[in-house]
Amino acid sequence: MTLTRLCVTALAELEADPSGTAPGRFGFDEPELALHQAEADLALGRHQQARARAEASAASCPDGTGGWTAATLVLAQAEAADSPQDAVQRALHVLDHVPAARLRSTARTRLHHLAIALPTEHGAELTERLRILPAAIDHHGHAL
Repeated sequence: MTLTRLCVTALAELEADPSGTAPGRFGFDEPELALHQAEADLALGRHQQARARAEASAASCPDGTGGWTAATLVLAQAEAADSPQDAVQRALHVLDHVPAARLRSTARTRLHHLAIALPTEHGAELTERLRILPAAIDHHGHAL
């Protein structure tokens, strides 16, 4: 059997499999792809597209997980310019629902970037929450 025929057969089997596109299947995760696309849109200044993709990503992830946290914070970053109060509320929601010890370094970076991007009058509460956030720890329990 040729390589092309093997690929076609494998793709047909994947499409027929009810869990073929399930998150994490064969290393592919649609919510993660949407998250990366949202981050790219954000970097390119396409805030509406970033919002839509980040919302789709967050909606596909269980609340409180790393993927949900990342997507929610990218959504907040996309909202910062047009809806700063909504962006703050999303960030505070993450801080209220994800224990500090479970906040990944990327989430902490997104939170800090968001706080900087917000107008002072909107970002004060978030800035204060970040100031008192316990230091990140490694898997041995040591502060990073």
